[in-house]
Amino acid sequence: PERPPTVTITNHKKKTSHLGGQGFPNSSYIPLDRDRSVSPFPAGGYHDREGLSGPSSSRQSTTSRIMYMPSSRWTWSFLMIAVCQAAVGLGLEGYVFAKFQISLAPQARKTTQSRTIPTYLALFIFGFIYQLALVWDALRLKNTIQVIGLCLYNLGLLVYAAVQYDQIDRAVDVLDIAREIRPDFGHDVKPFLVAVPCVLALGTVAFSIVAWKLYDEFAWTIYKHISADLRLKRRYLVYQIYIALLKFDFFFFLGFTVQFVVVVREHTSDIEFALTIAAIPVTIAILLAAAWFTRRESTLGMCSTIVLYFAAMAYFLFKLVRMYDSSNPERVADYEPARKSLTTFAVITLLLLILTIVNCAWCTANFNKGLKPHIQRRRVIGVEDKGYSYEGRHGSLGGAHAMGAVPSRMTID
Repeated sequence: PERPPTVTITNHKKKTSHLGGQGFPNSSYIPLDRDRSVSPFPAGGYHDREGLSGPSSSRQSTTSRIMYMPSSRWTWSFLMIAVCQAAVGLGLEGYVFAKFQISLAPQARKTTQSRTIPTYLALFIFGFIYQLALVWDALRLKNTIQVIGLCLYNLGLLVYAAVQYDQIDRAVDVLDIAREIRPDFGHDVKPFLVAVPCVLALGTVAFSIVAWKLYDEFAWTIYKHISADLRLKRRYLVYQIYIALLKFDFFFFLGFTVQFVVVVREHTSDIEFALTIAAIPVTIAILLAAAWFTRRESTLGMCSTIVLYFAAMAYFLFKLVRMYDSSNPERVADYEPARKSLTTFAVITLLLLILTIVNCAWCTANFNKGLKPHIQRRRVIGVEDKGYSYEGRHGSLGGAHAMGAVPSRMTID
């Protein structure tokens, strides 16, 4: 059939509004040749909230991939709480450490009691720094489980701060009786040692409040990454718990080992001392291998890791028995300066190992059920990665339609 003729309307007063002319700022028309570094959508609107407004510039997109920066009020709040707590805590611990070094007599620097206080303080300083790294890692990965774990980690530091106060007070009394430290040292540092658990208690409350807000914020990100398959979401949750446990296992095992090596060594055989030193790099290698086996879904590797976990539990139980073995009074006396702290770390590590073994077995049971593609080289979708898939097939239509890699859909078994 013959096509109807095309009617062209010229000089119509509404033509400019239909095409988004200069005189109509509310027009929805977006020219294709506009500046792609400027987003055409209003800030705070639907496209901005969903990350579809496109990156402000390619340089910013590249920078955000290299170095994560918080992008919301609650992620900034969580990070700033960690930074402020670490700054105050490091300042307090640093002052006590410097004051101790100045007040200690030269002849007392090789005694067990003189090594106890620097070990506690150094371990606490490392705990704050390691916490900052875990906070940044949790926000970068949008890992809700790790955020909750950091609240419990802060609670563990609070318990350690209370134990530290008692242990340092006892060590100072012993040094004071032997006239190996200035008499006014204990009185001078007591307010600072009391302030540390107070700061941690306040930080724990603040962490918990912000973590509750982050739970809702990160839940949407996980939903977009995993889709709506409830079974796969549960498997992914188990995986997240396992990886978070590995990160916390590292700190508490290292804390126990460092205290044992530095404080308890007078009645320790050379072989046991060497094995304890060698256990540090071996532990790091085991934890890294455990995470790698999980991502690769290696059943043999996971079974081997579980055997090593049980060996670690036997090691900590052995140390606990030796600390309280009354048949060897000399060895018990050697443990005395750090026995409470070592017991605290050993018990926490044993509990973490039990949880780690359970989650390791659970992760192994979830192998070959569709989770592997979503945890290998996982990268949380950021603002610069979201867009419409139309551009991937038909070329660029402007900065508003910047297209990143879209993850494959989750299969339902």
